[in-house]
Amino acid sequence: MIKNFIERVGAMNCVMLLVVLSIIVVSEVLFLSGEKLDAIFIAFWAPTILGFMNYLKYKK
Repeated sequence: MIKNFIERVGAMNCVMLLVVLSIIVVSEVLFLSGEKLDAIFIAFWAPTILGFMNYLKYKK
C-alpha cells in the first residue's frame, strides 16, 4: 500500500509531504507551549511549501 502510494506520487513528493507534516506538528507543539508568534510563523511554511510543489508540478 505504501509502496503503491510512493510510486504514484513520487519519492520526492512523499519526502516533501513528510516535511510539511513535521512542520505542522512542530507548529502545534510551539503553540501549545505558549510560543504563539513562533508557531504562527512556522505554520505559514507548510502552505508555502505545498504551493511551491504545485507550481513545480504544473510548470511543465
